[in-house]
Order: sequence, then C-alpha cells, then structure tokens
Amino acid sequence: MGILNVTPDSFYDGGLFSSVEQAVRHARRMVDEGAHLIDVGGESTRPGATPVDADEEIRRVVPVIRALADADIPVPVSIDTSKPEVMKAAVAAGAGLINDVRALRVPGALDAAAEMGVPVCLMHMQGQPQTMQARPSYKDVVSEVVEFLRRRVDEAVAAGIPRSRLLIDPGFGFGKTVEHNLVLLRRLSDLRSLGLPILVGLSRKSMIGALLGTPPADRLADSVALALMALREGASMVRVHDIRPTCDALRLFEAVYEGTMR
Repeated sequence: MGILNVTPDSFYDGGLFSSVEQAVRHARRMVDEGAHLIDVGGESTRPGATPVDADEEIRRVVPVIRALADADIPVPVSIDTSKPEVMKAAVAAGAGLINDVRALRVPGALDAAAEMGVPVCLMHMQGQPQTMQARPSYKDVVSEVVEFLRRRVDEAVAAGIPRSRLLIDPGFGFGKTVEHNLVLLRRLSDLRSLGLPILVGLSRKSMIGALLGTPPADRLADSVALALMALREGASMVRVHDIRPTCDALRLFEAVYEGTMR
C-alpha cells in the first residue's frame, strides 16, 4: 500500500503532494514501482496533529481521487479517513476501500461504510491523535488490541459489512510506547486468530527514531527492515512511503525463504 498524503502537516511528506498534478504523478510512480494499492489521506493523524473539518478534508482528497480514476491508475485507491461524510464523498469519487484509524467509531461511520459497500480496514488506536502518546497504558497490549479489533469486527458485521470485506490493523504508534510496538510486532501472528488480512504501517515512524536516533528522512533502510519483519510475522499488506526499495527487498526475501519472485 503506497502512502499518498495530500496534507500540509504529515510527519514525513506533508506538503509534498499538495497539487492534484503532483499527487497523480507520485501515485503513478508508486504503481510503476510495484504498489498494489494507493492510500489517499487528507488529514494528518500523527501525534499532536491538528484536526481538520470534513469539508476541508473533502476539498483535499476528492479532486485527487477523481483525478486518479480519470488517469486510469491500474490499482485500487483507498481513503484514509474516519469521517462518514468523507467516506461517502471519496467512494463516490472512485475510492474502493476505507482505511479508518478510528475503526468506524465516529458517529455515522459504521452506517456510511456499510452503505458504501467497499472493503474497510479497522485500526486500533488508544486515545486520539492529539493526546494518544501522552501516557499509553496496557496490561497486555497484544490481547487488548486483539480484543478491541474482535469487538469492532463484530460491530461492523452487525452493521451490515460482510466479514469478507474487512481488514485489521494493530495501529503501530497510535497510543503505544516503543515497547508496546515491539511486543506487537513480535507477536503479530496473534492477530491471525481473527481470521482476517492484517495491514501494518511502520514506515518511517517515530519508534525508529527512538531506537536508532534517526530523523524521518533517514529511516528508509530501517522502514524496509520493519516491513519485512511484519510480513514474516503474519502481515498481509504493508503501508509504506517507499515502494521500490520495499518491493525489491520483498522479492529477495521471497527468493530466499519461499523460492518465489513477485
């Protein structure tokens, strides 16, 4: 999953793809490099990020999604949002998946996602982006994440979203300390008990900086390494900024461990 943030304040690529032309060009490059899906986001959810209203988020993402559809980008486009209004507008413009860091907990989001009839990724987050990293606390982070996702899956199914259209994401960095993230990665296979595809986002995140002291711009190799670890531990898809190096590493990984090449 290639990350396409059309935001001014995302932690790594904020402001780089603010025009529709820049966004489409970057999406096409990611597809050429091997992306299977493009994830468009119009609101930063980094720790401490300032919220934006639905109208502003729609203004940012809908022209880009529509332009990607018009450009015949040959992979699905997902919308990274928690707001039901944005979900509806994005899917109407051509998005084929909803990627929600709040797991459809915003009022109206469950009904909107069910109405849209597209796949949905449900992510775990403790707290809200503005404060989630203040004092994250768990008795057992893995079991609590699994149980939260189990409940959200059940609620989504009850709302009319077929289980076959659901993905789950443990939410690395969303209300979790570095140690929480490491335990989650180490025990990622525990999420397989839910029987759903697992999406993982570790690309250039602050846990790398905390462990290695590198700024976001210098976390490429570290991000690729974490992506491979996640795939080895059970992830079905990785959400990344850097497609070509991740795909190249994955092809080598598969050649060594599985005898296959993508």
